[in-house]
Amino acid sequence: MTPQLWLLALCQGLFLTNNVVFIAINGLVGLQLAPYGWMATLPVMGYVVGGALSTPLVARSQARWGRQVAFQIGLAVAMGSAVLGAWAAFTGQFWLLCTATLVAGYYSANGQLYRFAAAELAAPAFREKAVSLVLAGGLIGAIAGPQLASRTRTLFAVPFAGAYVALVGVALLSMACMAFVRFPAPGVPAARTGGAGGAAPGRPLAELLRQPTFVVAVLASALGYGVMNLLMAATPLAMQVCGFGFDDAAQVLQWHVIGMFAPGFFTGHLIQRWGVLRIMGWGVVLNGLCVGIALAGVELAHFTVALFLLGLGWNFLFTGGTTLAMQAYRPEEKDRAQAAINFCVFATMAVTSFASGALVTTQGWALLNYGSLLPIALTGLALLWLAAQRRQAASPPAGNS
Repeated sequence: MTPQLWLLALCQGLFLTNNVVFIAINGLVGLQLAPYGWMATLPVMGYVVGGALSTPLVARSQARWGRQVAFQIGLAVAMGSAVLGAWAAFTGQFWLLCTATLVAGYYSANGQLYRFAAAELAAPAFREKAVSLVLAGGLIGAIAGPQLASRTRTLFAVPFAGAYVALVGVALLSMACMAFVRFPAPGVPAARTGGAGGAAPGRPLAELLRQPTFVVAVLASALGYGVMNLLMAATPLAMQVCGFGFDDAAQVLQWHVIGMFAPGFFTGHLIQRWGVLRIMGWGVVLNGLCVGIALAGVELAHFTVALFLLGLGWNFLFTGGTTLAMQAYRPEEKDRAQAAINFCVFATMAVTSFASGALVTTQGWALLNYGSLLPIALTGLALLWLAAQRRQAASPPAGNS
């Protein structure tokens, strides 16, 4: 871990602090302000829809101005959206709150690229570890996010308005850290340059999407994030229905985010030792165990253990999906490839954010968990298919001695 990676890990932690606070409070604030209960998670949906809509713009800004400038623009947007969210809470305007989270999606689209930027700060042999360790910075969010939401929710007379105000300070701190990160200048290896001295444009996205490795990386990242978001976004609402207070929900979310990012200290080692597909397969198994425990009861222990396992499963799938994707594109293709991955992740999260609120408020916690089994199964089948493709490619043709 170089000083640059430590700073990027800190920025990742502050990014996750923002995310955890949003997940903890947006559904509850939405429930207070929404005209109908099923609309409670629309502010959560706005956050991920904003991320999906912002991915092309973020990709262009990264290509034009480089990592640091683009990341700082994202942090400036984070500050503005937090101010807008506070104003929406103070004035009781539901649609203004949705607008604030939609705008905040631009910051989310930038923050999702921190893990790819980590790989550029490390030698090629240590890319997996760099990605994993920077993701481990999310542990800061696991501790600071729930505490920040809990301690600032009564800072003003309007519930949770103080949490949005506090996120302005979080963005300012992240901007200060990001100012000291020195990313490599955008460049293309000599073997990839064109005959006239200009950089080759790389393969079009349609060609990248014909690669089984890239397809499975996108699918696993999107569905892994989708399942995690489906259950996580609904948890504060489900716990409120079951009679638990906000502090209990914050504690469950804290253990969930610990599960998401604590494995970052060793997931890279596991991938190097056992292979990326095997570790992603364990992520699928952990997601299945999460659903089983969630269906077993609605005590505080059930919520805590289920969400912790959900975080572990997400880490294995998302770290593995990022590593797998980097095997499928060239350096000059990174902006379009990473934008495609993040767009699919955000689009899936947008659907699951809306579905989580609609299902948990109309159909209940149990049906929500049963529904999550479908994307879990699809992810497992995709990994088995890619493993079979690789075995077939590695086996010698029939008749060879």
